Amino acid sequence: MTRQFQFYIVPTPIGNIKDITLRAIEVLKEVDIIACEDSRVTQKLLNHYDIKTKTISYHKYNEYEKVSVISDLLKSGKKVALVSDAGTPLICDPGSILLQELKKNNIKITALPGSCAVSTFLSQVPRNGEEYKFIGFLPKTDKQIRDIYSKNRNDNLVFYDSPNRLVKSLKIIQEISPDVKVAVGRELTKLFEEIVIDSIENVINHFSEEIKGEIVVMIFASNDKENVTIKEKIDILKDRGFKPKDISEILSALYDVNKNEIKSILY
Repeated sequence: MTRQFQFYIVPTPIGNIKDITLRAIEVLKEVDIIACEDSRVTQKLLNHYDIKTKTISYHKYNEYEKVSVISDLLKSGKKVALVSDAGTPLICDPGSILLQELKKNNIKITALPGSCAVSTFLSQVPRNGEEYKFIGFLPKTDKQIRDIYSKNRNDNLVFYDSPNRLVKSLKIIQEISPDVKVAVGRELTKLFEEIVIDSIENVINHFSEEIKGEIVVMIFASNDKENVTIKEKIDILKDRGFKPKDISEILSALYDVNKNEIKSILY
């Protein structure tokens, strides 16, 4: 039987401070404690809505030590809300470790709907079909980016990236799919919000100068499936030390692909 200790997951605005639900304000006022990533960030929101609730820190560097603290608060009859600096907790933000422990102890958990950069972004991006794959933050190394894109090139691939890495990340993807279409969202819900949807080359050129703000990206599903498949096989043979001439001979023989076509991908 579920115990009546109450834990709330509360989304907060991703940019515009007005993007918070009436219910979220109500819950943040009624709970005894708000667990937050950065009290300085959360306090600005609380002050704006005249919320006097006390806060405690809960972030990725103290998750394990704070699990028992929050569990004890709940077991003592306190009501606790979890917020992140912006958006919905557990969507690329801390919370999973805590929730696992709370569920083991049958503590009642309620999640409120609200702000999320992914849904806000995708609602402005026209696409064929509703399917997409969200992978959180894009990995940092060139190889990781190549690998994750190659595995998901046939999906509408959605991810977060930092403004200082965006162009580099897109150039790595461009090497694999030079004609792919891309959508980039920046500064969502803020004064200088920007959504750019274009070829990857044009998007790279558009963001070639220094940019600021949180970034959400969707790489549209690739239509060039056959060439991408050949490119993958080329990369495998390159990694194993085969020379370009040998690669074109092998792939031409195995897959009945014109050698010139293979060479155009190789060079």
